[in-house]
Amino acid sequence: MSEETEITISEKSMEVLIAKFIPTSQYFERSFDTLQRQIDDLSRGQIDLKRDMDRRFKEAHDTQLELKRDMDRRFEQVDKRFEQVDKRFEQVDMRFAQVDRRLEQINEKLDTLIDKVDTKIDAGLRENRAMSFRLFSFAMVFSAISMAGFLAKLSGLF
Repeated sequence: MSEETEITISEKSMEVLIAKFIPTSQYFERSFDTLQRQIDDLSRGQIDLKRDMDRRFKEAHDTQLELKRDMDRRFEQVDKRFEQVDKRFEQVDMRFAQVDRRLEQINEKLDTLIDKVDTKIDAGLRENRAMSFRLFSFAMVFSAISMAGFLAKLSGLF
């Protein structure tokens, strides 16, 4: 009765037998496969996210450079406008210098004219004083003659 039979089982058969008898090993294998797929998906997602972030940072950097160039160009335009304003102020300053020279000429002519008018007025006043003195002298002489005539009439000389 004791016949012993020897059965040889290959390694693969042993794995199948163990897997069939212990169902949790299949569960763990499926779970590990699922986890591996999820990890692979996460890795791909991280790689895609990194690429997307790199692209966005590059676009932001390019945009920033473009904005900087645009600002530089606008500042250059503002500088040109200030140069034009400076030129305009120089023109206005030259015009004011011309106006100042013209006002000085007018002032000199006015001073000359005032001097001439003063001279004429002074001459007219001297002439009027001389005429007034002559008229006063004439009036006094006429009054003296009239008084002499009146006194002569009173004294009966006429």
